[in-house]
Amino acid sequence: MRLELVAIGAGSARVVATLRTNAQGRTDAPLLDGTAMIAGEYEIVFHVGEYFRREGVDVGTPAFLERVPVRFGIARPDEHYHVPLLCTPWSYATYRGS
Repeated sequence: MRLELVAIGAGSARVVATLRTNAQGRTDAPLLDGTAMIAGEYEIVFHVGEYFRREGVDVGTPAFLERVPVRFGIARPDEHYHVPLLCTPWSYATYRGS
């Protein structure tokens, strides 16, 4: 699945990274690490409609869920942040993982 990491600033948004998940549904590398991991507000945009179409699922036109944005904050850059998305073409859930 294609996803974009967006840094949210004072009245602006900037795409920091665009990646794809692997066969296990994870990215091969962290979205942020080292000095790039700074406190702030972020959003991951998951392109679920595109993913399910590629998998042969009839999601309709327009898809019920085309993109799923998950907005979250990083308060402590020294901690580990894992933001999983569990989804179907019609629902999703997310949480801060370990």
